[in-house]
Parts: sequence; C-alpha cells; structure tokens
Amino acid sequence: MKNQNSATVLGALVADSASLGLHWIYDPARIAEIESVKGLVFLQPDANNYSGVKGYFAHRLKTTGDGTSYGETCLLMLKHLAKHGTFARIAYQSEYRAHFGPGGEYVGYIDSPTPLTLRTLSALEPAEFPAASGADDDQHPALAALPSLVAAHDGTLEELMARVEEAVRVTNNNALAVSAARCASAALFKLLHGTPLAQALNEASSFAGSPLEPLLAEALAMPQLDSIAAAERFGSACHVAERLPLIFHIAQRAPDYRTAVESNIRAGGDNCGRSIMLGALVAADAVSRNPSECPIPLPWLARYRKFVAAADARAAL
Repeated sequence: MKNQNSATVLGALVADSASLGLHWIYDPARIAEIESVKGLVFLQPDANNYSGVKGYFAHRLKTTGDGTSYGETCLLMLKHLAKHGTFARIAYQSEYRAHFGPGGEYVGYIDSPTPLTLRTLSALEPAEFPAASGADDDQHPALAALPSLVAAHDGTLEELMARVEEAVRVTNNNALAVSAARCASAALFKLLHGTPLAQALNEASSFAGSPLEPLLAEALAMPQLDSIAAAERFGSACHVAERLPLIFHIAQRAPDYRTAVESNIRAGGDNCGRSIMLGALVAADAVSRNPSECPIPLPWLARYRKFVAAADARAAL
C-alpha cells in the first residue's frame, strides 16, 4: 500500500479510537463541558459523563486507546485483505463470525445488525453461507469496513462498486446501506486516484440515489464548518441518512485531520460511527496535499492500542 492508502486506514482507526470516550452523548453542550475540564480525545469512558443527558453509555468494558466495534470491523477487513490478498466473501464471513461471535476476540458493545448477522452465520457451515447474510438494517457496520477495502483495491471504480456491495451485504442486506456505502467508497476511491476532495465528494453523491443525494447536496452547500448545526439539521444517530451528510460536511470544510476529528466528536451522537469514513477521507486528502507529512498527530497514533496490529497488516499488503 502507498503512503496515502496507509494513512487512509490509520486515519479511520485512530479517529474511531480518539472518539470512544464521548461516543453516543447526544448533547453538544455536555460534550463542551467535558472538553473544558478533561479534554476531547482519547478520554476514558466514564458513566458520569452520560448522567442526566440523552445518551447511551455503551463502553464500560473499554479503556483509553481501544476501538469500538466500528474500528474492529475496519481492522478485521484490513487483516482479511492482508491474509488473502483480495476480498474473499466466505472467508471473511468465517472470520467475522469468529471475531465477533461467542468466544471471539472482540469484547464490548455491538448494535443490532451484528447479532442478527451472527445468528445467520452461526447456524450454517461456511459452504452454506448466503451472499447476503446481513440484517435488513442501514446502521453499523455498513460503512465500517470500507476504508480498508477501498485502500487495498487496485482495479476500476466499477469493479470496486461490485466488491463494496458484496462486502456490505455480508452484514447489512439493505438497499440504503448499499447506496451509502457505494457513495462513500466512490468518494474515497476518487480521492485516492487524484481527484480533489471537494470534487470527489460532489461526484460521488450521484452514487447515493434517493433519499441520500439531496441531503448530501445540502450538506456540501453549507458554507463553513459547523458540525453541531449540521448534526441538528441532518441528525447524529446511527443511520446512514444521518451519518453520511455530516461526514461529507465535515470532510469538505475541516482544514486538517485534527480539526475534522474534533469537530465530529463535538457534534455528538454516533461520532465513532462517522469517524471511520471521515478519518479515512481527511487523512487521504491531507497526504495528497502534503505527501511528506503524516496528518495524524503522533500522540494520537501512540495512544491507539492496536497500532502495531494495523501496521503489521498494512505492511503485509
């Protein structure tokens, strides 16, 4: 993988980990209060931060530097591609079941599509796995595996679109999830192949279809970075129709990786879910503009607990 491709994947993984401590607080004012006292990134999950506000404390088993299930999905895809050289659906389904299922390496919160997918896969032998084993749901992990898949892809955009749909339907057998994934992947693919970020986002919007495309157009038309206002307009929960417009808005308007990640955290809600594709886009864009510098702050890289595993898988590719 080239430096830009490597930054794409690390940008996704580190952004997820940086956001963990304030995941699913739906109150930007509370996040601002916490930031003024404790800071914003790589905070230890703390149930007290969720007291008295709309939110859900999901990460009681996590510690600073861990990833959420979003980050674990992105890393699992990276390891899969390093092992097999390309996306191999049945092998990926087996690895997904082993990683997130009973007795697997992952310990922590998983939301609704994952157990439904695991229920399907756990009842079958690998040779019997259906191509569309996922839940009819447009939430996580519809976008989570994409940075690794796109960064490792060495074919055409058309070939990538087919590969993306195949991968997404493993966990999300849902038309809106597939449309959002195709759109996000097209944006990242175009960016990695030399298209300026703003142009890549605009051109990729045509892959989104209804009802996403007009929402993305509105998000891209916002004249200045305001993640909190964008979250109020589009929503900040886990569904792709809320997630993708906010990702596109921040990616287009943030001047650098740090600002993008911090702005996303301040918007609240499912900031970790958004962070995967957002971190990938802004890291790839930063490297395209300045290939000699790492866009991810070095202290952030050092705090990400699975950096070595990610680096080893990246090197294997």
